[in-house]
Parts: sequence; structure tokens; C-alpha cells
Amino acid sequence: MRPSERLDYDPIEGRPAPALPGGTRMVVWVIVNVETWSDTDPMPRTVLTPPAGGVPAPDVPNWAWHEYGNRVGFWRMLQALDRQSVRAALAINGQAIEHYPQIARAAQERGWEFVGHGFTQKNMQKVEDERADIRATTRAIEAATGARPRGWLGPGLTETWETPDILVEEGYEYVCDWVLDDQPVKLRTRTSPIVNVPYTQECNDVAMMLIQHHAASEYFRRAADQFDQLYKDSAASPRVMALVVHPYIMGAPHRLKYFEQALQHIRAHRDVEFWTGDQVLDWYLQDQPTRSLGPEHASLPVG
Repeated sequence: MRPSERLDYDPIEGRPAPALPGGTRMVVWVIVNVETWSDTDPMPRTVLTPPAGGVPAPDVPNWAWHEYGNRVGFWRMLQALDRQSVRAALAINGQAIEHYPQIARAAQERGWEFVGHGFTQKNMQKVEDERADIRATTRAIEAATGARPRGWLGPGLTETWETPDILVEEGYEYVCDWVLDDQPVKLRTRTSPIVNVPYTQECNDVAMMLIQHHAASEYFRRAADQFDQLYKDSAASPRVMALVVHPYIMGAPHRLKYFEQALQHIRAHRDVEFWTGDQVLDWYLQDQPTRSLGPEHASLPVG
């Protein structure tokens, strides 16, 4: 099934508006991405270009750059989230639970949601057996938390042609890869629909810092601007905003304060709540249990 076949065009203007509880007009969810990078494979991302070019092995500078985030940056970020009383979602590679058990434990102690993020930080199109990778991720999270994950975020938002289908078949209820709306939407699969919870590529530290090469302060400026517009939009109908951070990026000493400033800016609005992805999912399904994919069908026939 092509991506365009998984949902119909449904403009947010004029769409039936699900109501948020308690006078809340929009929600924000924070996703902390914790990943494991192989010290023998090419690095998923680099901060330094090898002086002689090519793909060196081992790539110590770039592996260590990422590792700093899990050894130091995560804990700095955790303190900021604690200070702002924000319960985040932990999008974590299944193998990262084994590699960084203290991180998983700290998240569990705070009641964070665990979101499947692939077994390792590898493009899902390059994974040898996608279903086995998803199952291994599920088992790792369930072993650590006692509960199966409900949400999935592909490494680098990558999917194969079958990813939504396999996720539903493996018990997942929502995905975050489809950054195309400010409200949850349902995607067709070959069995039952799966919900897409709004994620972000714009308020994402990978895009801002590593691809667009902005100054650290851009994270706060853009997050505040994005929030202000969505808050204005939410006067007509609720909106969901995501903030995405990685410990090796926003957990760096010169960046962390701008992430916390963004949280403080949002916290100043009493009619805005910080939720997790599963809370967004439950609200959406409870309010619109039979909400369709579009004007005609909730799913496509198999085959």
C-alpha cells in the first residue's frame, strides 16, 4: 500500500473537533530519543568528518559524541524535565535498554511512556527482518517495564511499505512517523487502522542542529513560535504539539537551557497540558471511537 493510499485528504478546517478535558485547549508531548549506535558499523550521524574521508572503523570521535549524550546529556535533560514537572515519552531502541539500564530505570521511576524505536538505530528499510526487529523491541520494553509498548517511532522516521500493517499485527496502537497533521489521524492497514499521533520534524533537534546548523538558541525560538501559532489555532479546535530531543544534541551543555526555556514558555499557559503519546491516543479514541479515515472507508480490503 502506498502512503497516499493509507488515508484520505481531510483538511483540519471544518473537521469535527474532539474536545479536550477540563477546559484544556491543546496538549504538548515531549519525546526523548535514546539510541544505541554500533561501535563497528558506520555512524548513523556524524559531528566530525574523518580527515582522510571514507568510513573509518572504529569511528571513535563520532561514536563518543553520541555516547556522551547517554552518559551525561540524558541526566542533564532529565533534571530539566523534573524541574518543569514534565512526564516525557522515551522513544528507545530495544537494545538501548540493555546497554543503558539506568536510563530505562530512571524513565520507569518517573512513569514515562516507553515508545518502540527499532531494536537498534538502523533504517527500517535496511533491517533484515522487520517483523523480528519489531518483536525484539517489544520484548525488550516489556521485560523492562512489565507492559507492552503501544506506540512506535521508526528510527529516523523510516518505514517499509508494510510497516503500519506489521505494527498493527504485532499489537501496536499508534505510530509517530507520519508528520502530516496537528491532530491524530487514522491510517489504513491490511487489517485494522492504526492511529498516527502528531510528531515533528520542525521542532526536532536533529533537523535544527545537525542538518540546518542553527545556533542553540534556535530551539527555544522555534519551539516558542510554533507553540504560539498552534495555541492560536487551538481556539477553533484542539491541537497536539511535539517537542523532540536527543541527549547527545540538546543535552549538550550549551544547548540544554534553550530546551528548558521552551518548556517554561509552554508551562506559563494554564489551559495547556503536557501529555504522553498514549494519553493522546486514549483521548482521541475515547472521544471519537468510530472516527473514520475519511468520507467512506476505515480500512482497505486485504489483497
